[in-house]
Amino acid sequence: QVQLVESGGGLVQAGDSLRLSCAASGLTVSRCAMGWFRQAPGKVREFVAAISSTGSNIVVADSVKDRVTISRDNAENTVYLQMNSLKPEDTAVYSCAARYNGPPTASAYGYGYWGQGTQVTVSS
Repeated sequence: QVQLVESGGGLVQAGDSLRLSCAASGLTVSRCAMGWFRQAPGKVREFVAAISSTGSNIVVADSVKDRVTISRDNAENTVYLQMNSLKPEDTAVYSCAARYNGPPTASAYGYGYWGQGTQVTVSS
């Protein structure tokens, strides 16, 4: 059974940093591109960042490009999302997703496995 479990979210103030984690089980993470998406209340799901199976190829949304770093530790079956200089508009549920044997993509349709998400709330 495939499971992606996100953690690290919470309530922070504008300007703070957070590091989100996505722990994977039931799949060979080293063969998967991994992505992070977010969805704010009343808005469509938005791509944040994605990383190839080896970590050599990274895609980041322009809206967060200067503030976000995605990384992975295949030995730990974990993917991370470091977010700095958080803004109230970053408030959303952040979910990770896995894609077998394909490049990282900003399209949610490219991912076959999803976690439940972790809430990030940024107060002004």
